[in-house]
Amino acid sequence: MNRAALRRAARTEWGPLAGTIRLALVTKGLRALPMTLAAVALTATFQIVQNQPWGFEPVQRLGSVQARLPWWLALLRTPLSLFVPALDLPVWGALAQILLVFGIAEICLGKWRTLAISYAATLAGTMYARLAVHIGPDSVLGLPSEAAKVVDTGPSAAVVGLAVYVSWRYRAWFTCGAVCAAMAVEVIVKPNLAGKEHIAAVAAVLALCAADELRRRRKPRRDVFRSGDQRSGAPASRS
Repeated sequence: MNRAALRRAARTEWGPLAGTIRLALVTKGLRALPMTLAAVALTATFQIVQNQPWGFEPVQRLGSVQARLPWWLALLRTPLSLFVPALDLPVWGALAQILLVFGIAEICLGKWRTLAISYAATLAGTMYARLAVHIGPDSVLGLPSEAAKVVDTGPSAAVVGLAVYVSWRYRAWFTCGAVCAAMAVEVIVKPNLAGKEHIAAVAAVLALCAADELRRRRKPRRDVFRSGDQRSGAPASRS
């Protein structure tokens, strides 16, 4: 494939998405990312606090989720668990994921839909963890009982879910497929709780995509072209 063909493929794959992001950043700058910047600040704050002698326990009580917790407590903690960095991973990775993926999603989807998709993906992982421990290690879908004690925090499931949803909304099919394939490879190479939760997040978001697609097709057909650089199927830019 020559360079011209590669450029055409890249424009087809990422053109509408890049156009939406560029327009928002040029016209609004950082004002296009209020929720994302707040999420980055909250994650950094949790990281600083949980590394203080007095701060670890309060942060764990606010946002630490484990499969062995009662349901009601896990549900209460799940929203904040997105912004509590995992203790065994570098915090810059979580901050970079939130800034990049949450930022793109906020511009393309709006802040409330971004938060809703993030929560749905994270909640899917939390629900899966409980089911997997109940199933047990003898099944490919199960996990050993020790997994119930694993502290399950961080934005990774939300990031994966948002990446799938945004790429589907903008008809970036190769990107959507690549994210799904990467998660499948991850769980094959390292079939731990995190990897399997990512698969659960992808499955949940794909179900949301399918439901949204069905809803759209049942509506009267509308003109989706609002600017010359958008192709059929790509949503219009959000203000």
